[in-house]
This record gives sequence, structure tokens and C-alpha cells, in this order.
Amino acid sequence: MGAHADRFAEPGAEARSALVRRIVAGGELTDPAWRAAFEEVPRHLFVPYYFIGRTGTYERLWCEDPDPEQQARWLRGAYADEPLATRVRDGELVSSSSQPSLMAEMLEALAVRDGDRALEIGAGTGYNAALLAHRLGDEAVTTVDLDPEITEAARSHLAAAGYRPTVVTGDGARGCPERAPFDCVIATCTLPSVPHEWLPQCNPGARIVAPLSTGVIALRVREGPEGRSAEGRFLGTSAFFVPLRGGLAPPESRAGGLPRRTIENDLFRFLLSLTAGSLDPREAMSLWERERRPERNRFGITVTAAHQWAWLDDPEGPYIWPLGPSV
Repeated sequence: MGAHADRFAEPGAEARSALVRRIVAGGELTDPAWRAAFEEVPRHLFVPYYFIGRTGTYERLWCEDPDPEQQARWLRGAYADEPLATRVRDGELVSSSSQPSLMAEMLEALAVRDGDRALEIGAGTGYNAALLAHRLGDEAVTTVDLDPEITEAARSHLAAAGYRPTVVTGDGARGCPERAPFDCVIATCTLPSVPHEWLPQCNPGARIVAPLSTGVIALRVREGPEGRSAEGRFLGTSAFFVPLRGGLAPPESRAGGLPRRTIENDLFRFLLSLTAGSLDPREAMSLWERERRPERNRFGITVTAAHQWAWLDDPEGPYIWPLGPSV
């Protein structure tokens, strides 16, 4: 299904316009340049098939399904404001296309400027790289993934949609030094901590936006007397992504013995995940109650060449927790 013979072009454009209107109405898409990217990049070319979770298994929806009703169902799903499972291996999800409204929020948080060079960690379907390429140009965008099957598919999808950013098969935890320096780094996979090899590949003032814990951190890179560092706060939104492959596993968070109403609270689970390995769950609950259930955007992260830590309200305040060793 190439851009030159896309029989879904017209219905796809209509569905895409409706999706963009929903995202704009939700407040996640305010920059006209990013709105143009979402309006013009055809998501359906990046998800020729995807999987819908069913009890104990997955159902595959496919653009070439002989049943017209199933084809229509596939196209509707391609433009739903939902994440799509795109690669399942041995019953485990290994790649997906993120929820478009969350993608829009993360891309806007990058605060890109004309002339910026972008690094994406986690190529996925190639859709996010296409949005970046639409905004910044093919030459300015590099996307990296560890899995050669994923990069091959992403490259094919991008070409079908008319985009040709640099697609690299490699360990995203190591960045992409041969294409550095970068003005922005965006990850589409959950990190246990910020990889220490990213900072030297960033220009001073660069932005890093990445899922961590069950949120999204937005960092600004700085050059100081003690070398390169980065600091910033979490966005207010929750986020659940496939973990970064090739990196270290995050510490396991445990909540045995805590009240069920607390454990089931999304914001408390975020705090529990962020402080795993540093705070006992009961200490975390005590902090949670004392600070009146803090929202995600009260938390932040500081990264230096030697250390990194999470904090509440103030990076030098009383509530700080070391993050695990960087990947």
C-alpha cells in the first residue's frame, strides 16, 4: 500500500480530520505546525495491520482483509485516539503506535524550532518520525530502534508516506553519536532512568521528552561548570509505554499491605513507581498523604554526569530520591 496507490486516501483524510478535531478540542494540539503535521501525515499507512487485545489472545485487523466491514473497522481503528498494538511476539507486546493525543502533547513539549535536529528513541511504526520529518525535514530527523524487523518496517512505512528520515538499527540507550549533536530527543518507550550517553550528544539548551515511571518527563539540557546536566518536571498526563529494550529493568515497586483505595489511585502508583528501590511503600504512602496527593507536575528529575534523582517541588528540597543507575 504505497502513497502512489492508496485506495484509503480519501476516507483516511476524512477520518484524520475528525481525529485532529478531537485532539484540538482536548487541548493537546495548539501549535499550528504540529496541527498541520497531524492533518497531513496518513497514520493508516503506518499501521497496515494491528492487534486488538482479547481475553488471552489478540485479534488482528488488516487493511487487506477480504471482508469490507473488517477493512472499515481497521480504518476506523487507525484513526481512533488510542494506542495500537503493532507487533506481538510470543504473546508479549513489543511495539505499538502511541495514542495520537499523547504524541501531540509530547511533541509540543519538545518546543522545537526551525533548524532543530531531532533524535527519536523507539522507531515503532515510523509514524512519530514522519510527524517530526514533516515539521523539521527529513535530514533533521534520526530514529533508532534495537529490533531490525521494526526498523525495516518503519523505513518501508515512511517511504510509502513520502518521508525519508534516517532510520538506524541500534541500542537507543546509547543514542546515536554518529548523527549528533541534537537539539531535541524524544523517546517512545519507558525508561528506568535517563541514559547517561544522551547528554553529551545534546546541544546546550536541548530538550528531552521521555516516558519514565508512569509519566512523561520534559528536561532541558544545560552546560555548567561541572559539565552537562539536565533538569525538568513531569507533564501532568499519565503514560504507559513499552519498556526500552537493551536497558536496565526498573526497580520493582511493591505495595503489599497498603489500603486498596490507595494502591488503585493512579497518582499514588506513579509515586510508588518513581520511588521504587528508594522509599518503602509505607513511607511513600505517608508522604503522599502529608503532601495532599501531589499531581505529577509537582515532581521532577535532575540528571548529571554522575548522578540522577527525582524530587518533589524542589530539586534541592527535602524530598529527593535517587533513580537507579542510568542505562
